[in-house]
Amino acid sequence: MLIFCGVSQFGYTQQRVEMTLDKAVEYALNNSDDIKIAQLNIEDAEQRIFETRATGLPQINADASFNRYLQRPVSVLPDAFVDASRDAEGNLPDGFSRQISFVLKNQFQGSINLETMVFDGSFFTGLKAASLYRNLAQDELSAKQQSIKNQVITAYLPIILLTENIKILDKNIDNAEKLKNETSALYQEGFVEQLDVDRLELTVANLKVERENIDRQIATTMNNFKQLMNFPIETELVIEDNLGRVVPIPATNDLTGPIDYYKRREYKVAETGIQLNELNERYVKNLYLPSLSLNLSYNQSFQGDKLFNDPNSFWAPTAIVGLSLRAPIFDGFGKKAKIQRAKLTTEIAKVKQQQFARSIDTEIANARIDYQNALDREQSQKQNMALAERIYATAQVKYKEGVGSSLEISQAEQSLFSAQRNHLQALFDLLIAKLSLDVALGN
Repeated sequence: MLIFCGVSQFGYTQQRVEMTLDKAVEYALNNSDDIKIAQLNIEDAEQRIFETRATGLPQINADASFNRYLQRPVSVLPDAFVDASRDAEGNLPDGFSRQISFVLKNQFQGSINLETMVFDGSFFTGLKAASLYRNLAQDELSAKQQSIKNQVITAYLPIILLTENIKILDKNIDNAEKLKNETSALYQEGFVEQLDVDRLELTVANLKVERENIDRQIATTMNNFKQLMNFPIETELVIEDNLGRVVPIPATNDLTGPIDYYKRREYKVAETGIQLNELNERYVKNLYLPSLSLNLSYNQSFQGDKLFNDPNSFWAPTAIVGLSLRAPIFDGFGKKAKIQRAKLTTEIAKVKQQQFARSIDTEIANARIDYQNALDREQSQKQNMALAERIYATAQVKYKEGVGSSLEISQAEQSLFSAQRNHLQALFDLLIAKLSLDVALGN
């Protein structure tokens, strides 16, 4: 949602974009350069399928050439031809020459050739491998999309945390200023000391400095967030979510359910890699099979001293059809070594996949423990904050009734501020723990 606000003296409007977490993820997925590259890789994989399929379709080529002899090649007639040309008196005809040319000045040749595969065991294996490569590119796109989503969430959460911190600080500043004003009035009446007023003024000043620091942190964090999303740095971005809307509530299966390895995009990529290695092994084996192809050629040749109206010119057609068989017999055991290497590559890929599965088990187990710990800490810090709020409220009442001191108020404030910060940090840790659990589970 775009909101245009204000027109400057230079005539342009400033854009203001309000964005939720879901909108931020969608924007990043639509504008990420990495996603665009992954989508282009899928298109490249599609074209690779067409390219592989084309090798099994008929290949038709046409050729044409024209030559004009500026000096025609000559041959020397043997003596038998010379003797046969003599008359009864043994004389040669006028202008007779033993050098003669058997070609005419102009030669044109055109041909069309068709060649098609009849049988090649490696063709269908290569075609299936190209299709698997497309699946691999799609899996990599899904993995990249999930990675972008996780990065956006990780960058989005600190902004919410800092914004929530601003709200708490504003509330604390407002309360501290009210208490300071009340204490100043009491000081004017001679009921409290200047020290009491000074302490509250120091508290207000420290809170305002802290708020300014967090404002600058939000600006820096927001710039990094925009860069991650490929969002215009000059456009104002406003976060719509609050901490209450993004606090996670995990499903029961997330904490205790069985593990589905195929929900992890990386595991699916590894699985496709194994299938590609197995196809490569089959492809090398198929190289032992003979290959058969059909060839068809039609050719037209023209010769003549003149291109037009030459009675001595002629066209000579030629048509050829044939089969070509290629059968490997002995290659010095090169293919055997290639097959063994392909098998070894497949076994290595399977071992790596099993290793990755074990690492997923460990990652999920640790993520579940971390989430439970973060949930317990958040509940504990929430209780501590509620207790600190009650202590601060009691200290205020006692102070106003003249049975408490400003030092007691100051200590209660510090305890409350610390409890609020600790609770915010616990909430943030809970959000990060839930994100880590989602990543581990492939959600």
